[in-house]
Amino acid sequence: MKAVVWNGPEEMAVEEVPEPAVEPGTVKVRPDAVGICGSEIEGYLGKMGNRTPPLVMGHEFAGTVTEVGEGVDEGLVGRTVAVNPLSSDETCPLCRGGYTNLCPNRKLVGIQSPGGFAEYALAPAHNVYPLPEGVEARTGALAEPLANGVHAVRLGLAGHLVEHAVVVGAGTIGLMCLQAAVLDGIPEVSVVEPHEARREQALKLGARAAYASGEEAREALEEPTEGLGADLVIDAVGAGVTRKMAVEVLLRPGGRVVFVGLHDDETTLGYHGVVRGQLDLQGSYAYTADDYEQALEWLVAGRAGIGDLPPVLPLEEGPGIFAELVKGPSERIKVFLAGSA
Repeated sequence: MKAVVWNGPEEMAVEEVPEPAVEPGTVKVRPDAVGICGSEIEGYLGKMGNRTPPLVMGHEFAGTVTEVGEGVDEGLVGRTVAVNPLSSDETCPLCRGGYTNLCPNRKLVGIQSPGGFAEYALAPAHNVYPLPEGVEARTGALAEPLANGVHAVRLGLAGHLVEHAVVVGAGTIGLMCLQAAVLDGIPEVSVVEPHEARREQALKLGARAAYASGEEAREALEEPTEGLGADLVIDAVGAGVTRKMAVEVLLRPGGRVVFVGLHDDETTLGYHGVVRGQLDLQGSYAYTADDYEQALEWLVAGRAGIGDLPPVLPLEEGPGIFAELVKGPSERIKVFLAGSA
């Protein structure tokens, strides 16, 4: 079968690879829409140590079940399903404590096993969710990135009163964090994004305001927060400059920042300000099954999304698309690939 194979930094090609064989407890899926994630762009550049070439990436996907393994309901065959690519052992102390996303034995389709940038992929049967009739694969493929937003906002709200929130970045994850914040009832949610088209999209998807810089956002927060700043900042970029912006420009004393983005590994922050401001710095990794299910529910109900869904492009265009996306943000919010496009 055909697959987009990452062979090392900026080395990617469409190749023939063995078709996966179903195993007990798994299903074979023909991906009908696979989103390219920002973390995969970093992986393509060789900046993500959890990805080892040669690798078929693609963890944001939905498609048609073509075969099921032993012990799996045969009624799934022919169904369009959204795939939660993240699984845990469900027995370790972290899993028992509810931190299934942090399980030391966790596995992600597209990292520990071949992903959706192929004509077929395997997934654990308990991690596939049949989509209602009329809901297409592109919508189902958005559940994984939205689940990241759901998780980040839940961490941001836990035991913390939030009236003013700012999301830094309006790429896919930023827009998902924005919508999760709005749907979770935060009254005032704004966005910082230098790209004009992305700011416009953020406004369409529920942002009260969208600013080109952190300084502009901070100025707008002065009056409504009595000069204090935002209660919650979510950094969906993860660059050194955006982390510093979140902590040192936007956040109020006693506020919380949730770090989701992974653009840079190292960042220098002034920790006198962190200590004296009693700031809460919170990392957010992936999501739990509950987060994924909430995300899928909102998407199926039409309460969240990315606006007009772009067309699904053939796998053959994958290497060229990756090479284009590394050049920086564009008007493309999401790119979908599939072998059946």
